[in-house]
Amino acid sequence: MGSAVGWCWAVADGLWPGPVAAAVVVGTDLALTGALHLDGLADTADGLLAHATARDRLAIMAEPQIGAFAAAGVCLALLNRWAALAAQEPSVALMAAAYCSSRSLMVLGSRLLPYARPGGLVAAFLPPAGVPAQAGVPAQAGVPDQAAGVDRALVAALIGMTGAFVVSWRATGRRGAMAAVAGWAAGGAVLLGARRRLGGFTGDVLGAAGVAAETAWLLVAAGRSPRRGRQ
Repeated sequence: MGSAVGWCWAVADGLWPGPVAAAVVVGTDLALTGALHLDGLADTADGLLAHATARDRLAIMAEPQIGAFAAAGVCLALLNRWAALAAQEPSVALMAAAYCSSRSLMVLGSRLLPYARPGGLVAAFLPPAGVPAQAGVPAQAGVPDQAAGVDRALVAALIGMTGAFVVSWRATGRRGAMAAVAGWAAGGAVLLGARRRLGGFTGDVLGAAGVAAETAWLLVAAGRSPRRGRQ
C-alpha cells in the first residue's frame, strides 16, 4: 500500500506542481484505503475528546454521525498530510516506511492494550484469551500459532517497525530517523489516550493511531529540505 501511494506521489510530482500532486496523492490514499482509517480517526476524536464516561464514549464512537471533534480532526489530518507532501520531494521509500510502520503499530497496540469492545469485529484478529506467551516454542501441527506461544502477527509487527525505521533513515538520513520516532510517538499517544479514557483499544482507535503516526512521520520528514525549483 505504501509503495503504491509512493509511486503515485513520484508520478504525480512529474505531472503537476507540488500542491496539486500532493492533493492527488491524498486522494489516492483515500481511494485505496476506502477512507477506513480516516473514519476511525473521526470516531476516535469524538469518543476520546467528549466529556463522558468510558461506556458513553464507546457509544458515541459507534454512532454513524460525526461531531465537531471528528470534523476538526479529519480536516487537520488531511491538511497536514497535504502540506507535508507538497513541501518535500517525493520518496517512495519514505512513504512505504511510514505505511509499514503505522500498520505495525496497530498490531502492537492490539497486543499491548486490552480490547475495550468485547464481541467487536477486531476480536477475530486477536490471539486467544488466557494463552500464555512462550517465545521460542515451536508451533504444533493443527494448533494456532498463539496457542503454541508464538504470535506471528506481533513478531511481524516488530520486524516491520524496525525495518521501516532503517528504510526511512537510509532514505532521508537523520530527518528520516526523527520522522520514525515522531510517528511512533503520535500513534502511541492515541493508544495511551484510549487506554486512559476507554480502558483499551477498538478498531477505530487502531485506525486513528495509524493516521496519526503517518501524518506525524510525513510532517517531520518534510522539514528535511525545501522543495527545489518550485514556485
